[in-house]
Amino acid sequence: MIWAIELVGWAGAITILAAYLLVSTGRLSGQSAVFQWMNVGGAAGFIVNSGYHGAVPSTALNVVWMMIGLATLWRLRGR
Repeated sequence: MIWAIELVGWAGAITILAAYLLVSTGRLSGQSAVFQWMNVGGAAGFIVNSGYHGAVPSTALNVVWMMIGLATLWRLRGR
């Protein structure tokens, strides 16, 4: 089970880093749904991993990160 938790955490890290790279290189807009979904998914991976390891500050940060992404997606759906 621990390997699955670690895999989810690493997948989250890679997803968030990829999203940042894509925005930084101009391949994605920070307001795009793809960018927001990548952040939501990455944050979810971090929540699982850091929650399992008892890292409360990291878990809390990523809950907020995910909520920001979901709020932005909610706002974008009307466009």
